[in-house]
Amino acid sequence: MELTETDRQLIGALRDGLPLVERPYEALGSGLGLDEAVVIDRMCGFVKEGMISRIGVVVDHAALGFDSNAMVVWNIPDEEVERVGAMFAGLSWVSLCYQRPRRLPDWPYNLFTMIHARDRAFVEDRVAVMATLPDVMVQPPAILHTTRRFKQTAACYGTPREG
Repeated sequence: MELTETDRQLIGALRDGLPLVERPYEALGSGLGLDEAVVIDRMCGFVKEGMISRIGVVVDHAALGFDSNAMVVWNIPDEEVERVGAMFAGLSWVSLCYQRPRRLPDWPYNLFTMIHARDRAFVEDRVAVMATLPDVMVQPPAILHTTRRFKQTAACYGTPREG
């Protein structure tokens, strides 16, 4: 898919996210002189071409009282990581779950899960539950509690903005 100037403008307008209104695509389009249907059509094209894989929300967990967060890393046998990852991803308290390559000899972990909580005891309890799920044969995970929080934003692509 070759991007048109209109596509580039639309992608640029998406940089700050969708407006929080009843008809966000209409509002987005109005700022660009585009009809709501055109915006939806172009975004569907972006999805079809793999340029957009999903639209989500960036949540400020700390503002909601979730300030005892942890990345929990697991060393799962390679032949089991897809199955265990799908199981972990289905748990209500897991907000992110993804596979990454090990970096041996120092980093044996290949499955990463994020848990947001109001206190450390909840994180540790949920990790204990995960480690004892049926058919999850794992070494003890490492719990990497958040110690410092940086600004969280959505991914931005394209030409950097001035200022």
